[in-house]
Amino acid sequence: MSGPNKGPLADVRVADLSSVLFGPYCTQLLGDLGAEVIKVESLDGDALRSAGVAHHPGMAGSFVNTNRNKRSLAVDLKTREGREVLDRLLARSDVLVTNIRRKPLAQLGLDHASLAPRFPSLIHCSATGYGQGGPYEDDPAFDDTTQAMCGLASLQTAFCGEPRYVASAVADKISGLTLALAVVAAIRHRDVTGQAQSVDVSMYETMVAFTMLEHLSGAAFDPPAGPMVYPRTTSPHRRPYRTRDGYLSVMPYTDRHWASFFRTIGQPGLAHDARFSSMATRTANIDELYGLLAQEMEQHTSDWWLKTLKANDIPAVKVQTPQDLLNDRHLLDTGFIRRDPHPTEGTVVGFESPMRFGQSPAQLTRLAPNLGEHSAEILAELGYNQSDIDAFSGRGIIKQFSA
Repeated sequence: MSGPNKGPLADVRVADLSSVLFGPYCTQLLGDLGAEVIKVESLDGDALRSAGVAHHPGMAGSFVNTNRNKRSLAVDLKTREGREVLDRLLARSDVLVTNIRRKPLAQLGLDHASLAPRFPSLIHCSATGYGQGGPYEDDPAFDDTTQAMCGLASLQTAFCGEPRYVASAVADKISGLTLALAVVAAIRHRDVTGQAQSVDVSMYETMVAFTMLEHLSGAAFDPPAGPMVYPRTTSPHRRPYRTRDGYLSVMPYTDRHWASFFRTIGQPGLAHDARFSSMATRTANIDELYGLLAQEMEQHTSDWWLKTLKANDIPAVKVQTPQDLLNDRHLLDTGFIRRDPHPTEGTVVGFESPMRFGQSPAQLTRLAPNLGEHSAEILAELGYNQSDIDAFSGRGIIKQFSA
């Protein structure tokens, strides 16, 4: 699968030196938007290639689902010739994305200060663990450690009595989204001013800002006007509710929603109860309110509740498992779920981009590459002849994929 990309970033080339999730999710988003993404890998490949179930070594499902719309160049950057290959690539690129820590990046001569004089139009984007200037700036960071540091793991204590990680690599992925936004903004800045710049997006600061958006709460004022933590989202009763025969997610939110719900359970007077009559008072008494909701939900079946609540325009949905999603009628009818024939991995399952553009559609033009699948192709584009490519391959400077 390949073809011309018509996305809004169709004239942008990205040299991607990142690995695992934070950086690669960012570059996949850029690729979905039309950017040409060249994934520069070591001869061993991105570690995510080996993370999980695979038909063939180096093509785990997590990797396949995070690296579409990219070509793979496997090259040993520790060699002089490998660095020359990278230099030629950077000279033809608009954006460099790395998640190498700052000190090793500078030692490799790949930091912004080293590259800017030679590649003045190159936007240099670093996916880092921690922001510059603080005591953590050179520390390693992972999704788990960032969830612990940013307060997210601690907030789960409200539900399970002890800190827990969210069952998703949310720090990596939210930070990847933030980095992609920063890259697009830097491209816009360069197009308007002619100035390329460095971009640094740290996982820790990103997740502190994300987590504390609502949980700063009373501490949003100095001196604090009240306690931190947004009580609605940490109520132990905020959970999928047990019905007589299953579970539902139910979300009365507005005054009208709650008045309808109170009528449904035969207690219309609760809409005028001082504890529940407004958003402010409901938030202050959220545990009591959600406790009442949980108790009432157990009185009827899931189907009864779905029919009744939807008739009253109160949001209510079934609790779906990850397996359920692949048969979700809405996702199937909208064409969001894809099944594509991969050259080596058989049929691969994935998703369309959720970003819909009227004139410049995000699209899938390439499935995830095998390690070094495009090494020779990219080197030829960079001006190397076939004898050079053969010599590099023979000497172990590059790796080429062989099916």
